[in-house]
Amino acid sequence: MKIITTVAVFIFFFQVFSQDNHNCFTVLAGKYATDDESVMLAHNEDDGGRQTVNLYKVPRVVKKDSIKIKMKNGGILSLSPTTFAMIWLEMPGMEFSDSYQNEYGVTIVSDACPSKEDQADVTYGGIGYWLRRAIVLQAKTSRQAVKIGGRLIEKYGYTSSGRTYCIADKNEAWMLAVVKGRHWVAQRVPDDQVAVIPNYYTIGKIDLKDTLNYYGSKDIIDYARKRHWYEGNDKDFNFRLAYGTQQSLEHPVNIERHLDAVNRLSDTKYALTDTLPFSFYTKDLIKLPDLFGILRSHFEGTSLDKSQAYTLGSPHKTQRAICAQTTRYAFVAQLRADIPDVLNPVWISFAQPCTHTFVPLYNGIGYFPEDLRNFTDYQSALQHHFDKFKRKKHHLFTEFEKDARKIDKKYAVRIKKRQKRIARQEKALLVNQKYAEEKLYDKYRINKEIIGEELNEYFDYLIHHILE
Repeated sequence: MKIITTVAVFIFFFQVFSQDNHNCFTVLAGKYATDDESVMLAHNEDDGGRQTVNLYKVPRVVKKDSIKIKMKNGGILSLSPTTFAMIWLEMPGMEFSDSYQNEYGVTIVSDACPSKEDQADVTYGGIGYWLRRAIVLQAKTSRQAVKIGGRLIEKYGYTSSGRTYCIADKNEAWMLAVVKGRHWVAQRVPDDQVAVIPNYYTIGKIDLKDTLNYYGSKDIIDYARKRHWYEGNDKDFNFRLAYGTQQSLEHPVNIERHLDAVNRLSDTKYALTDTLPFSFYTKDLIKLPDLFGILRSHFEGTSLDKSQAYTLGSPHKTQRAICAQTTRYAFVAQLRADIPDVLNPVWISFAQPCTHTFVPLYNGIGYFPEDLRNFTDYQSALQHHFDKFKRKKHHLFTEFEKDARKIDKKYAVRIKKRQKRIARQEKALLVNQKYAEEKLYDKYRINKEIIGEELNEYFDYLIHHILE
């Protein structure tokens, strides 16, 4: 009985740690590291328990005076009189799982990164859920987004242990690393490099005097010394080593996922024991299918693959890889500077991306199908976001989940057929992309008002036919 209890306790804590601290994965590619000179942001959103994903289009709002928002913990947040239209990927009940892209293409996601901080320094309950939402409602660029985020963190204090927000627009990509309380640091991804982050801080050495590439709390080093997390000089300071928890920095789930993505893309091969760089040069220019493949990775073809090429069962059950049993949605934002923002797509896949096709969801879409949202309007969704979990009947996300579970039961057999279908569908979509966008652009130039309806119909058709 004692042995069973001990095992049960171990499993419980392992699962809790996995769900709380091994959630999500992101790749950021600078514009000169990609084949079409787009900035790309690839993300897997991972969350345990019963979940659903809703999609809403939030319109631009223009007021005479600043907009006041009551945050989850009681604090009052002041937004600018004009807030921007945005696509909102909502996971009801979750505080740190929503993703956004606004009308300027500013895209934001996050990855949990546990910190050593155990002294909460917050005002009026601090800011958590509303941080990314406030950023994307007000920022025209990713650089501006970082600055807004920094001001909000310093004003209210951050409520979670730690997190890195990955932010991109059509010109730049940034990582904004946040620590519980009022400390933060941000680093720009070089235009000709790629950065990967699992669930630990990856920002290392910093230079806050170099404002082209870094921002952060003025006392980020002094505070680390005060807490006895760092004792050296300023030039040798390493943020991730000073502020990150040893458990997260050394955990194999983080290291293996990070290593797998870097080795698939980098011009340098790394070993498990190597220190991985914040960013790196790639062996080839990055293409969309490269990032689709990263988000689908179960470490296939490497010694990290504990499923042994699926012979031991579903890779979602034999290990914790990049594509996981807890992956709820995956997407790659393709942010190009040479076309209107409305025609920049987010290539999205629901549930485990290894089982479903990435389809283009364009920035200028006017609304989403009713079976992809719990409420008809975004205001009601926001009002009830933290209510007890409830998914409406006939929700399309349910169909994707059921389909993924069906494949999982006989993964080795069923995934082969599915991979062929995905390859066929994605090839057709990518080949057709230029032609489709040229037609859409012609219509956009004639009448900008009708583009939303055209994009609605296109996404509605795709998302309802890829499972057929």
